[in-house]
Amino acid sequence: MPDDALCDVASFDYDLPESLIAQNPSEKRDGSRLMRLSRNVSAGGISHRLFSDLPDILRSGDVLVLNDTRVYRARLAGRKAPGGAAVEVFCLGPVCGDPFVRRALVRPGRKLPPGTDVELLGGRTLSVGERLKDGLRLVSLPRDVPPAVLFETCGTLPLPPYIKKTAAPDDRYQTVFAKRENDLSVAAPTAGLHFTDDLFRRLEESGIGREFITLDVGLGTFRPVKAKDARDHVMHAERCRVGEGAALRINETRLSGGRVVAVGTTVVRTLESLSDGRGIIKPGETETDIFIRPGYRFKAIDALITNFHLPRSTLLMLVSAFAGHERTMRAYADAAAKKYRFFSFGDAMLIE
Repeated sequence: MPDDALCDVASFDYDLPESLIAQNPSEKRDGSRLMRLSRNVSAGGISHRLFSDLPDILRSGDVLVLNDTRVYRARLAGRKAPGGAAVEVFCLGPVCGDPFVRRALVRPGRKLPPGTDVELLGGRTLSVGERLKDGLRLVSLPRDVPPAVLFETCGTLPLPPYIKKTAAPDDRYQTVFAKRENDLSVAAPTAGLHFTDDLFRRLEESGIGREFITLDVGLGTFRPVKAKDARDHVMHAERCRVGEGAALRINETRLSGGRVVAVGTTVVRTLESLSDGRGIIKPGETETDIFIRPGYRFKAIDALITNFHLPRSTLLMLVSAFAGHERTMRAYADAAAKKYRFFSFGDAMLIE
């Protein structure tokens, strides 16, 4: 069970100069810096490498588990019909399996009563519906075009708000292994952005395998924690799935003495949600609202590759649960002192 002594959300705060918030990715995907953090105090603590060094760091027999979800163009711009003020509709997941009805964040929501039509750029119209919890709204998309086509032609990628100005092309906010049929995410699994096809080739030559799972990144992953006590924060459920072949090979890796290396917090949440008490992964699909914070007992992973996360975030709490709170906060202070680049387009950390 989580440690009640670390329920104060302020325990996960830290100072970060704005200049260290990466506005653009590194020139090469695998050219970012990599902090290596040991969970074993006697193993030496922190060292500094490049992400491209990963084949020399991981062990033969390890398996990388990556999230193959794809970010879709979920941010729609338009005007209140007819021809009124500007409106932004940030679409989230479908409601009751209907891809034309979505939960959404709408701006300016207070000025858009239920039943308001929004004219999208490109000529189509959507309707803003009832108010839901947490500031969300129901929106009805036009039914004369598939949602995937609507988002592709009328939408933009929903970059995080701390990326204020970027020259990065859209494909740098997608992993090289993202599957188009899995384009249901509103944020990238950012730890996976560092991988390249050439790096995968080198990892394979070093005896390091890879398997793919899917978690559709939604509001639960990136919504800020507003509560003062972490126990009062409610995670939004996100759909995740692990195929039979991936589950079999991940389980075989652990049984043969290899390590399961989760690439990103979304992979951690998926594997921990679909594992039994012994850490055996069960193939299948589920909605997970798992909230991992210090005191949690990990069952399914042995190492974690992750980026540097926002203060007071559930992602930082998960990292602290895996690496230890004090060790994590010291590592973050060291990263800032050494001018690592933070957040989605920033550098990475390997915790093992």
